[in-house]
Amino acid sequence: MSQSLFYLIKEPKNILAKNPAIILLHGYGSNEEDLFSFASELPEEYYIISARAPKSLQPFGYAWFDIQFDVYGNKTTNDQEALEAKQLIINFIDEMLATYPIDSNKVHLIGFSQGAILSYAVALSQPHKVHKVMALSGYFKKELLNHYLPKEQYAHLSFFISHGTVDQVLSIEDARAIPPILTELGISHEYHEYPVGHGVSPQNFYDLKAFLEK
Repeated sequence: MSQSLFYLIKEPKNILAKNPAIILLHGYGSNEEDLFSFASELPEEYYIISARAPKSLQPFGYAWFDIQFDVYGNKTTNDQEALEAKQLIINFIDEMLATYPIDSNKVHLIGFSQGAILSYAVALSQPHKVHKVMALSGYFKKELLNHYLPKEQYAHLSFFISHGTVDQVLSIEDARAIPPILTELGISHEYHEYPVGHGVSPQNFYDLKAFLEK
């Protein structure tokens, strides 16, 4: 079976009838090897699957959707590409479930930056596809979600949100706007800030692991 996205995989040490899985979604200009460096530190019962974004950037990076800046530094994003990327990830989850003995009730997403933006979009539009979402240095992109679903469809979801207080790429204010929305939707969540820029600090990763192991 051909897959829609190239990916790296670390299989669990203990193979069960159905194992949980973590799907890693990298940020703009990075690749599937970036977050996969976490794989050896994540719980051994998981399939760890790191997907490569479809859009190639020079010299060796990839993106889920295009970003352009005008002469004044104002940013615009290609929302059509972002919507297509959201659907690609939804399809990719289905492909992984069909390919490996993964517990469909325990599919978790870890996304950084663009990967976090798309993790929010996938979880809130197709909540039955995922359980836990770890959104690192991202924000809600409203253009990727037509409407919120009834609260009961979100009841099983759990979010870990983190952001650097001196993030120079995506504003901390955008991250701070997310917990009230999740509260309104009745979604369980943790929110963490760290004194770093656009990245994942050691303490951030330690807290993420603790969340995952709950």
